Amino acid sequence: MFGQRTIRPLTAASLCGIAFIKDTLIAIDSTKGHLLEIDPESDNSKIINPHQVKEFNDVTGLAVWEDTLWVTRGNSIYLSKLGSWGLEHFATLPYTANGVAVWESTVYVSCQKLGYIVIFDRSTRKEITKFYAPGVGVENLAVTQETLWICDRTEQTVYSMDRATGEVNFSVLTPFDSPTGIAVHRDDEGKETLYVAYASEEPYIRDNPNADPNHELTYRDRTFIHPLYYHYNPDKRYALSNGYLIEMSYAEEIAPLEEVYLPDVEWRIALPSETERQTVKHVEPIGIPFTEEVIDGQRVAVFKFDALAPGERHVFGWKALLEVRGIKYRITPKDTEDLPELSPEFQNRYLVDDDDLAMDTSIVRNAARDAVGSETNLLRKMYSIRNYVYDELSYGIKPYIDTPDIVLERGVGSCGEYVGVLLALCRLNGIPCRTVGRYKCPPYGEHQKVPLQPDFNHVWLEFYIPNFGWLPMESNPDDVGYGGPYPTRFFMGLCWYHIEIGKGISFETLSSQGTRLTKEDIPIGDLAINHIRFTILQELPPF
Repeated sequence: MFGQRTIRPLTAASLCGIAFIKDTLIAIDSTKGHLLEIDPESDNSKIINPHQVKEFNDVTGLAVWEDTLWVTRGNSIYLSKLGSWGLEHFATLPYTANGVAVWESTVYVSCQKLGYIVIFDRSTRKEITKFYAPGVGVENLAVTQETLWICDRTEQTVYSMDRATGEVNFSVLTPFDSPTGIAVHRDDEGKETLYVAYASEEPYIRDNPNADPNHELTYRDRTFIHPLYYHYNPDKRYALSNGYLIEMSYAEEIAPLEEVYLPDVEWRIALPSETERQTVKHVEPIGIPFTEEVIDGQRVAVFKFDALAPGERHVFGWKALLEVRGIKYRITPKDTEDLPELSPEFQNRYLVDDDDLAMDTSIVRNAARDAVGSETNLLRKMYSIRNYVYDELSYGIKPYIDTPDIVLERGVGSCGEYVGVLLALCRLNGIPCRTVGRYKCPPYGEHQKVPLQPDFNHVWLEFYIPNFGWLPMESNPDDVGYGGPYPTRFFMGLCWYHIEIGKGISFETLSSQGTRLTKEDIPIGDLAINHIRFTILQELPPF
């Protein structure tokens, strides 16, 4: 069949609802009102509603059952016989109907503003029941024998829901942002593959000869359809999704702001970690060789110099070959009742102020109390702390990191400052946590075999639940609005472009004559310039 390829219809501006009729892909371009019949092997497409384009303008959801097409437009659901394209009204919701899926006599309709998936009987057109929407964004739907598949645009997530009970089985992160449609393809052998549509805008530099300067930043439509692969591990409570083989290089170039003499130097740089979602295939040195140490279970490269003298220059670092996938855990508050006590080792290591967290200041202690209120469940406490920090802080980039008391007073923080506040509030509430980072690969899976550079370094955190282990949580990218509800895409989840390096340890340290230098002694940034490069080599095959 079509295999592992991205489908890019030439004229499409904004693909939303998609569906398969055997091996033919049907998609709605909601901007243009074009109902497209697409060949998934060649991207060739034709408009199959040439005389009903206006009627299909602003259609978002689309489903096919037997000889009938179903669509959502505005607050209403419509149906049409395949080939006739005359829309017949089926039902109307009080708010915008987003997605639709049909299985036999059951019609599923998502509505973000209601917060529900509403279920109708096809013959009576009456509402049977409704399920809570699993995410906070606009959701589109597809359905199979036992499963309702829900893709959420804001959550960047596809949910697997029991279509009879509304219980979420598991969820997976999509490899691209803004998923707008979902369909299931079934081949001749009965194997099912999920396909997801994406629609957004991307910035690009346009050459405008009438402008001065003649290069200007503008935006263009970005829409395509891509297979979504997943593997659910019920024992470990997580699902993996699409990933990539990535080459990452990290190098330091000695370029001091002021010349210094440092005898007997050991320069340590953490190496990428082995995790459930990240496999280190190969590591090699850049510039000069290194030895390896293991610090708290993390691999670290050690570069040794007899001395660093004034005028001396070096380039050194590592290059790693990584397989990285998306991961999303499915753990509920019910799962985290009656947890065992933390070991003294964990309490002494992960519940203390070991990194200028200002945990003894009144503003931080009050925030820790206010964030959880009377909540006692560990997972709910963690979720409450996250939302509290998102409510209290707005995102801003600064050249240095202030302590959590200053950040809370100011109300603005960078990713590192979000992490500091989260660490302080979690630890004061008895939740072990640690910092993780250090970079995100530019999230352009389609830009393969070309060098990519990240705009910034980045940090996030992991929190620990006894019986389950360490769980990831992004520091601040889900702060997409004021007052919530905030998406949970990276609450117990990371996308493929997060590169995990040095869990709970310093990413980079410098010592001279056996004494570790602090940023008050000589900041590493005053001694060297770092160079980071990612190359996405290929998408990983299906599971």
